[in-house]
Amino acid sequence: MMSRWHDPSLSAGERARALLAEMTLEEKIAQLGSAWPGNDDVSGNVAPMQDVFARGAVPFEQARAHGIGHLTRIFGTAPVTAAEGVARVRGLQREIVEETRLGVPAIVHEECLTGFTTLGATVYPAALAWAATFDPDLVERMATAIAEDMRAVGVHQGLSPVLDVVRDYRWGRVEETLGEDPYLVSMLGTAYVRGLEKTGVIATLKHFAGYSASRAARNHAPVSIGPRELRDVVLPPFELAVRDGGARSVMNAYVDLDGVPAAANTALLTGILREEWGFDGVVVSDYWAIPFLKSMHRIADGVGEAGALALAAGIDVELPDTLCYGKELTELVRGGDLPEELVDRAALRLLRQKAELGLLDAGWAPSAEPIDLDSPRNRALAGEIAEKSVVLLANDGTLPLSTTRIAVIGPCADDPLAFMGCYSYPNHVLPRHPGFGIGVAAPSLVDALREEFPSALLAVHKGCSIRDEDRSGFAEAVAAAEAADVCVAVVGDRAGLFGLGTSGEGCDAEDLGLPGVQDELLEALLASATPVVIVVVSGRPYALGRHAHRAAALVQAFMPGEEGGGALAGVLSGRIAPSGRLPVQIPRVAGVAPSTYLTPPLGRNSEGISNLDPTPLFPFGHGLSYTTFEYSGLELSADEIPTDGQLSVSVTVRNTGERAAEETVQLYLHDVQAQVTRPVLELAGFARVPLAAGAAARVRFTLHADRTSFTGLDLRRIVEPGRIEVFAGHSAADLPCTAEFRLTGPVRAVGHDRVMTTPVEIAPA
Repeated sequence: MMSRWHDPSLSAGERARALLAEMTLEEKIAQLGSAWPGNDDVSGNVAPMQDVFARGAVPFEQARAHGIGHLTRIFGTAPVTAAEGVARVRGLQREIVEETRLGVPAIVHEECLTGFTTLGATVYPAALAWAATFDPDLVERMATAIAEDMRAVGVHQGLSPVLDVVRDYRWGRVEETLGEDPYLVSMLGTAYVRGLEKTGVIATLKHFAGYSASRAARNHAPVSIGPRELRDVVLPPFELAVRDGGARSVMNAYVDLDGVPAAANTALLTGILREEWGFDGVVVSDYWAIPFLKSMHRIADGVGEAGALALAAGIDVELPDTLCYGKELTELVRGGDLPEELVDRAALRLLRQKAELGLLDAGWAPSAEPIDLDSPRNRALAGEIAEKSVVLLANDGTLPLSTTRIAVIGPCADDPLAFMGCYSYPNHVLPRHPGFGIGVAAPSLVDALREEFPSALLAVHKGCSIRDEDRSGFAEAVAAAEAADVCVAVVGDRAGLFGLGTSGEGCDAEDLGLPGVQDELLEALLASATPVVIVVVSGRPYALGRHAHRAAALVQAFMPGEEGGGALAGVLSGRIAPSGRLPVQIPRVAGVAPSTYLTPPLGRNSEGISNLDPTPLFPFGHGLSYTTFEYSGLELSADEIPTDGQLSVSVTVRNTGERAAEETVQLYLHDVQAQVTRPVLELAGFARVPLAAGAAARVRFTLHADRTSFTGLDLRRIVEPGRIEVFAGHSAADLPCTAEFRLTGPVRAVGHDRVMTTPVEIAPA
């Protein structure tokens, strides 16, 4: 007779409850754990302190004795082909099913921030580059492609997106984020979630919450932001991705938030996430975050107590191995020190997901059909994102290039790995396996320029390395620049892990000067009489103020992926009209890190009060094109609305140049006077608008009063009556159209059901 939990006619919840009722305590707790087969063979780290904690993990045969919740990174730990990975997954799942009493398969999870993190899979641009596109639909298409590839090989859950809002550019993981504005992060992050979830792959929101606000931008450092900053800046992207994106998993942050580690923070993981927002999915731990409660945070005296604290707070599944959700936790339950109801709560959530994923059905095994993980479709999509993410910061007319003698100088010029993020497989795993090369076809910028300018004479010189202080190549590089018609200087980062790179997890910066002696190389090149086009390929914004006034042009690319070379070459040649916009500011000087643009008046330049000027060199939202755009006719549908009303904001944008291009229309608000300090400007809406030469469009935003809401004095989110200024234009510092309206009526408290987005319509003008 078929068990009720095997019956596909029942709901996922009913099947999960039926399965839970058949489980022993050991089997329930086993579902809350995970196993990382083969992790003990890894030389080096792909996760914090991996070499330490991997030694404490039990062998797979022992770990799966009563079943298992998750299988960790079968494809993403050491090089395997897609076919080898599928065979490995099928074998491990078969062992779990055949060698356990109930035979429940595991959820397989992988990283997928710059694409499926496995050998030979497409390396898409880094998340900061997605943000530079200001294009949610494009991000959703990318996520759908990533999910289809993962699902085809038996992966059920992706550990993305990163929804941390940038607070300090020195933080190593800036490249993984979607920028410094909560609304931009919310819209693009939710689009990514939709792409995964609609394909049947579970999206995992991380890192919940406050990770990017660590002191001095140091990885894993304490976070001391107040509850208002948490509510108004950090949490909204997670909230929208849960509510509108349908995310089914959340991962905790490593940090402590005002002294309480996120992994043991009941108010965060249960109070806000579940009770306020109604999240009914599964919370998974970041890798070894639960044993960190003992070893780093020191609020637990053993792995059992660490597990009990995390489980009570709301972490359902321990990743990547079972260290704390095992024997010691079972003993606490049997001894009456931990209610079994907490185990049941977490296990039920996990089992419901297994039912949703089809893992309780017959035929759950992944297909053995061959798959191309770097298909022409994927590469075309990666190229489109790369092209739309390149930001032209400044240009004196030197670009597009029209010359035959080009000196291509710099440590990132002939290195395709400079285009790839920390969580790309070539930078994440393959450095420990040099025999595999980079695993995908990825032309460097030099390769792409040779194809873009087949008749040009290219002189290529590294000049210096990315991070060391060897200046011996300067003279040769300068001589090559002086002999050329134009010099393209390509500087920036190499992503890595835990200090092995200049950008990426655990690669935090002391200041915002270019790594190594790259600034000095630029100084030497700029001293020549040859026009210098500076191309920065990086995971964070670097201070360029010392170079900007002498450079012929400045181009910023945020790790544009395997197709980044062609995208950059196309922008330099003029084949592509640049359309990327800055999701972070570009600092003026290395030692004065500007606050993000979301600052109250005291955060702006205060001449006469401080001798330090935080004004950026280039503002949030900035980006030039090879054409020009003009804004006019800003109109509001009403001069005043009630605190629960809405109005439309319309503006005309015209392409006043001679070639087709795309403009990103940006809408900003300013709350003139409020009961707490408010940002001078706050992004309220945006739209990419394609325009032929001479064409115009009328862009209409529907703005609800809820979009002005903030956390008030009593820590309730409110809409407050008062005057709201409205701005539209090119960037946070170039807003030619202004208007204002008044909110009337009583102060209104709003909650999770508030309006969080600004719909936009585009019509010919």
